[in-house]
Amino acid sequence: MKWKSLLFLCFVTNFATAQISVSGNNYIFATTSINATDVYLFVEDDVNLENTNSYFYLRNNAQLLQGTGSTGNSGVGQLSAYQTGTVNNYAYNYWCAPVGNTDADDNANRAFRPSNNIYDETSAPITSALATYTSGHNGTSGPMVISNRWLYTYSPGLAYSEWDYMSDSGTAGAGYGFSMKGSTSGAQLYDFRGKPNNGTISTNVQTGDWTLVGNPYPSALDALDYIHDTQNQTSINGSLYFWEHDASVNSHFVADYVGGYASYTINAAGTVETYTDATFDTYNGDGSLNTTGGTRTSPKTARRYIPIGQGFMIIGTANSTARTQNSHRQYYKQTDVDSEFFRTGDSKKKKKPVDKTPDDIVYDDNGLQVLPNEYKRFRLNIDFNEVYTRQILQNFHHTATDGFDYGLEIESPEGVNSDAHWILNNKPYVAQAFNFDNDLKIPLVVKVNDENKLIRFRIFDVQNFNPNQSIYLHDIVTDVYIDLTEENYELNLEVGEYTNRFEVTFVNNEDLATESAPLVIYQNNTESKLTISNPNSLNINDIVLYDISGKQIFHHEDLVTNTKHEFSTQGLSSGVYLASIKINKSTINKKVLINNK
Repeated sequence: MKWKSLLFLCFVTNFATAQISVSGNNYIFATTSINATDVYLFVEDDVNLENTNSYFYLRNNAQLLQGTGSTGNSGVGQLSAYQTGTVNNYAYNYWCAPVGNTDADDNANRAFRPSNNIYDETSAPITSALATYTSGHNGTSGPMVISNRWLYTYSPGLAYSEWDYMSDSGTAGAGYGFSMKGSTSGAQLYDFRGKPNNGTISTNVQTGDWTLVGNPYPSALDALDYIHDTQNQTSINGSLYFWEHDASVNSHFVADYVGGYASYTINAAGTVETYTDATFDTYNGDGSLNTTGGTRTSPKTARRYIPIGQGFMIIGTANSTARTQNSHRQYYKQTDVDSEFFRTGDSKKKKKPVDKTPDDIVYDDNGLQVLPNEYKRFRLNIDFNEVYTRQILQNFHHTATDGFDYGLEIESPEGVNSDAHWILNNKPYVAQAFNFDNDLKIPLVVKVNDENKLIRFRIFDVQNFNPNQSIYLHDIVTDVYIDLTEENYELNLEVGEYTNRFEVTFVNNEDLATESAPLVIYQNNTESKLTISNPNSLNINDIVLYDISGKQIFHHEDLVTNTKHEFSTQGLSSGVYLASIKINKSTINKKVLINNK
C-alpha cells in the first residue's frame, strides 16, 4: 500500500496491511487523543518512508507493530515517537531508541545517533526541531538542551571504567541502550525521530558481564517473549535490571550518586512475575516506604510490557548474543496496569484488580501481584541502619528445583556496600525458588562492610501459606528462632560477612525439643513478659535472666507451684537473653529474644 497524498489514520483499531510506503511531502498520523480507542498499525513486511519529508507520527499510545516479512524498513524519512524522561538534570534514565539515523537508504536497521534522532517538540502535535547540546553539566528545557557529557553506552562489561562515552555525535547500535541525564525541568518530553527499527536485532553478551540493551521498537516489548526466547534462554540469566537514580541527590559527583537496580523476571507460563525493588531506602512491614529512614523520590516498578524507549541491563551466561524479534512486540498501552516507563511515580500506587482472563496477572491494592493458588511466596525486607533496605524474595512451586530455575530466580544486582542475599552455586540471589517442604533450611547471607550496623529482618507479602504456618529466622549463633510472621528480628552486627549465621526455616527445633519437657519457656513480646508454662506444677527453685554479656538482669527464688509464671521484661533493651531455671538439681537454660519498641 503506497500513500501518495496527505493521510490521517486516527482512532483505528487493528489496522493491518502488507506494506506501507509514504512518499513526497506526506505523512501518516496515528493517535488516541479524542476517544482513547486503541490505535496500532500492523505491517506484515516493510515500512518505506521514501523521502526526507515523508513522516509517520505515533501519538498518545499509538504504536507500530510489524510481522515476519524479510524485506526490512527503508527510506530516509522519519517515524516520530514520544517518550518522557522525568529524572532531573542530576539523574540518569536508561534509554533504548526505537529509531536509527537516516543518513542512507537501505533495508538494514541503522545505529541511533543523538544529533540525528532526538528532537524537541516546538508545536504539538507534529512540529519538532533537533535537540541542541552542551558540554556543560546541566541539561535545560524550553528550548531543550541536552548535556552530552552524560551520554554513554555499556556493552558488555563489569567495571565502571567500561562505560563507553557516546556524546551527541557518537552512535549506539540498534538494540543497545544508552544513559542520559534529564533537564532542570524534571519531566522532559523527547521526540525520537528516524528510521523505525524492525526485525531481529542482536546484542552481544559475555559470560558474567552486563550489557545495556532495551526495547528497540516503536511498540511495547513483551518481557515474557524476550526472556523465554530460545536464543536468550541460552545466553542470558533471564533477569532484566532497571536502573533507578535518586533524583533528590543534587550532585554530579559519582561518590554522591544514590541509586540501584530493580530486578524483574517472569515464568514461562506468564502467570508469575518476580520483582524486587532497587535498594537505597527503607520500607515498612507492609511494603510501603519507611519515612523515618532514607527515602528515594522516584520509586518505580517494572512490569511485563516494556514501553517504547526503555533501557535495561542483562547479564550474559555465554559469549553469545541476545536478541529481540518482531514476535516479541506487543500492542500494550503504557498507561495500562502492566506497563510502566521507569519514571517518577509511586510503585505502591493503588491499582484495583480488574476483570482478567485466568492467565493474566492481577495486582492487589499495594501493586503486588496476587499469585496463582499453586504458588507460595514471601518477601524479606532487611534494613541497614535505617538507611536502606535490601528486599529479597522466595518463590515456592512443585516444579522448582534445588538448582537454578530460569524465570523464577534472580541473580542479585548487588551494588550496595552492606547487603543481604540468598545463595546458589556460590552466587548471590535476590529471588530464589524451591519446592516447598517443612524441613527446608534456606541459608541467608548478610554482609556488613564499612561499620557496625543495626540490622532488622521483616517479612511481608506472605501468600498462599497455611495461616498457622510459621516462618522462622534462625540465628544459628544465638540459637534463637524468631517467627517473622509475629515479630521482627533486630540486632547489631560487626563488620564481616555472615555466611553461616542465618537461615530461614519452617520448623522451630527448640519447640520440638521441649514438646516433651516439663517446662516451656518463651518470651511474649506482645505483653513484654517472660513466660514459663508449668503444666505439671513442678516446684521451681529459682529463675535468673542474663543478658548476652552474662550480666544478671533479675533473680527470683522459691516460686509458688503455679502452672504459669510471668515476669515483666518492660524497659529492657531489645536483644538476646538467657533464662536459667533450676528444678531440684536440674537446670534448664533457654535463649529468648526480647523485642521492646
